[in-house]
Amino acid sequence: MQIIPLSEGCFSIDQTKVFVPFNKEINTAANKPAGSILVEIQPFVIITSKDIILIDTGLGYLNENGESQLLANLRKAGINPSQITKVLISHLHKDHAGGICIKNPLSDECFISFPYANYYVQQREFNKFIAAATEANKEEDFQLLADFSKLVWLTENEGTIDGYIKYQVTGGHSIFHQVFWIEENNQTIFFGGDVAPQLQQMKSRFVAKYDVDGKKCMELRRQWWEEGRTAEWTFLFYHDIATPFISRTD
Repeated sequence: MQIIPLSEGCFSIDQTKVFVPFNKEINTAANKPAGSILVEIQPFVIITSKDIILIDTGLGYLNENGESQLLANLRKAGINPSQITKVLISHLHKDHAGGICIKNPLSDECFISFPYANYYVQQREFNKFIAAATEANKEEDFQLLADFSKLVWLTENEGTIDGYIKYQVTGGHSIFHQVFWIEENNQTIFFGGDVAPQLQQMKSRFVAKYDVDGKKCMELRRQWWEEGRTAEWTFLFYHDIATPFISRTD
């Protein structure tokens, strides 16, 4: 399997939950705004013998040319967006699901970003998101997804997609947050979403205030880190500013 990180850049974020671009090439972590943390926004493409899989969809930002940054990153990696066959969504926070649809800034008309792909979304996460919709996370932004003919609702706590992709609802970060394992040719790629977003958190016991259950997240990270060492998983880190993925062989 081939892994392609699609970084949208580094951002600082504080309790306002506003993502502010941070140029890590000219700044150090010490220069970040007080009370904020630094995160990468980094969807992934996984190329298997069956599929071209996109995991999470980034912020949905438009670049300086008015084009979706996610679609531009795909093309830069040599992938036509129409080639994406599956889109796996861990949860519906803006930084992971903002690129599900593309909005035309002139007309405000919204389009599904990957009309030829199946979107895999945890239905209870969607229902919870809609019920809690605010001005910042408007319900109508995802109505197009709900009406999309190729949307596949995941309704169980765990299951398998096409015989080689496993999903599991973990909670911890959001109530119905889910993670994925992609298994092919004796290789396992693990995506822990925002329960396992950065390498350093896997190595230390850390409770994050932004999780609905920080202690559960901490214990899951410990469990996965040990399981991954035994089974030699490759971990994907959506928010790590230095290490997008690592193979756990030590």
